[in-house]
Amino acid sequence: MEKAYNKRLIEAAYGCWLAGAGRLQRRERLKRYTYGDQWGDIIRDHDGRAVREGDAIAASGREPLTNNLIRRLVKTIVGRYRSLRPDWRKENPLPGSIEEDNILDELDARLLEEFLISGMAVQRVARESRHGVERVYIDNVSPARLFLNRFTDPRGNDIEMVGMMHDMSIHEVLARFGGRSRRRMDYLRAIYGVDALQQPISADGLEFFTAPAGRCRVFEMWTLDAIETTRRGMTEVTFAWRCRWLSPDGDLLDSYPSRWPHRSHPFIVKFYPMTDGEVHPFVEDVLDQQRFINRLIVLIDKIMGASAKGVLLFPVEQKPKDFSWEEIGRRWSATDTIIPITGRHSVVPSQVNTPAADCGAYKLLDIEMKLFNDVSGVSDALLGKDQGGNGGTALYESRVHNSTIALADIFESFNSFIKLRDAKAAVL
Repeated sequence: MEKAYNKRLIEAAYGCWLAGAGRLQRRERLKRYTYGDQWGDIIRDHDGRAVREGDAIAASGREPLTNNLIRRLVKTIVGRYRSLRPDWRKENPLPGSIEEDNILDELDARLLEEFLISGMAVQRVARESRHGVERVYIDNVSPARLFLNRFTDPRGNDIEMVGMMHDMSIHEVLARFGGRSRRRMDYLRAIYGVDALQQPISADGLEFFTAPAGRCRVFEMWTLDAIETTRRGMTEVTFAWRCRWLSPDGDLLDSYPSRWPHRSHPFIVKFYPMTDGEVHPFVEDVLDQQRFINRLIVLIDKIMGASAKGVLLFPVEQKPKDFSWEEIGRRWSATDTIIPITGRHSVVPSQVNTPAADCGAYKLLDIEMKLFNDVSGVSDALLGKDQGGNGGTALYESRVHNSTIALADIFESFNSFIKLRDAKAAVL
């Protein structure tokens, strides 16, 4: 009976994971663009076949060039956040050694990068024992491993199911759930199979029910359970968070109510911006500009490649008999040399350099580059570019400060996530 109920929980978690597939697909696309693979979208070629955009460009005789402005943009914002973080942390200190133990400077910077790309920030905060050391552990959680019910509250107060997929070695499974019992450990080995002890770790794509070779898939699932209590003929319904560790087949590895002072689950979830449950991240705003810039660069490269550059027009009747065309070409490009010609007729050799007729492509590229900065809200001052003219340090700092205002919403939203995380960590 219990295993059947646990299987239903696994199926519900799978449904939640599938419901977030749209977010994960957008995340993968935006991640590709951020890290340089900007020609990987699937399009239809002239024959109606589904091909990568880069392959279609190459098949047409052009080279798919990339000018990755998104990566520079993300690095600039993360760098600005790290420069502001010390002052913010002084005003919002985290008690104890939690900051140093978890190297939160680095952890939060990487999470902000994820936040800009996917609009999703997820961390897990728990006091537990790892490798014999018990303390507060804070971990970044990949959105691809997260499952939770659809929610619309930006604070996540309407979350009723949340959890993640863990891939553990068989040794970790035995250490976590074996309870120092040989019988219990044999039971766990029977669930996952002894082959997990020998197989190499694979780097296959993430699936819900199947772990990479050599690992054991374990589901950590937290649900807000309703508890009915009857006293003196009156029934009262209360709610409490409960954790279940489950195998893909619904085997219960461990179960316990929230045992921390905050009486909640260990996850902190922030989606940005949260509009009717939808997520439209920062990088998505500049995607169209990046695509158009790449296309213009490919167009300009094609125009330049097709234009004449130093083409020698040498009349056939002027060619000396003792000179080959290769020798004429070599002498033409050399210095202090002579090419004898007959002198007959009025046509003499000449060199052609045609200006590239860009059809306004250069001007359009300049407009798109400016639009990219305008749409992102990141100005030249924030990028560290020379502003030119006079004005001194004070004026430059003022420009940087004004540029940061455009990013205030992102920073404040992310800092609200950090405050929620710190509040959970501080009571553990």
